[in-house]
Amino acid sequence: MSKTINLTLKVWRQKGPEDKGHFETYEAKDISTDLSFLEMLDLVNEKITLEGKDPIAFDNDCREGICGMCGAMVNGIAHGPQKATTLCQLHMRHFEDGEIVVIEPWRARPFKIIKDLVVDRSPFDKIIQSGGYISVNTGSAPEANTIPVPAQKAELAMDAAACIGCGACVAACPNASAMLFVGAKISHLALLPQGRPEAAKRALSMLRKMDELGFGNCSNETECEAVCPKEISITNIARFNREYLKASFGSSEK
Repeated sequence: MSKTINLTLKVWRQKGPEDKGHFETYEAKDISTDLSFLEMLDLVNEKITLEGKDPIAFDNDCREGICGMCGAMVNGIAHGPQKATTLCQLHMRHFEDGEIVVIEPWRARPFKIIKDLVVDRSPFDKIIQSGGYISVNTGSAPEANTIPVPAQKAELAMDAAACIGCGACVAACPNASAMLFVGAKISHLALLPQGRPEAAKRALSMLRKMDELGFGNCSNETECEAVCPKEISITNIARFNREYLKASFGSSEK
């Protein structure tokens, strides 16, 4: 049986990228524990709007843990206290009645704050554009059994492909590193035979773009793995490093 709780929210408000942000306090009363975190914010925004004030801006789309848009820091934890859960799938039953909940946007230099909890995740798109793909001719889908793929590698590739690009790994990392994200994208393609022809070029170009955009380097803190809603393993970072080293020794690019 569901119950209701009352919360005090301390929410980061910032009108735009160049404005100085601050925390504002809101009371969230009679919140059903069956609601998701975003549904709770919807109710708070209804009240704020009825008071004639600007509602809290936050990213969301599918609300099914697929799109990766909804991320925010909740009490200092990316996506909140529930492991392997996106913010939209976090339910209010994981909070206590009377609890103070601090909500902030991702804190990383490459992710510029657009407004309130909304950040610009386009740097991830730029990294993908630099090499996170395979070059193939368009047309009908090839026969699935044309290129045999060992079951173990297929499973590892699919595990890496589960990354939704939410940015939690960057927000949790003390260096604001994107190595888990890039490692997942590199691994997904490097493990499959279709991705091998461009493997060296991909590793070099994606790392260069990551550095160019201002992301930090990995120092094995493992905070990224701890907060990843899809439980992407840091073994993908190790694979990325191996791919980069092989590409560096075998490439004439400067």
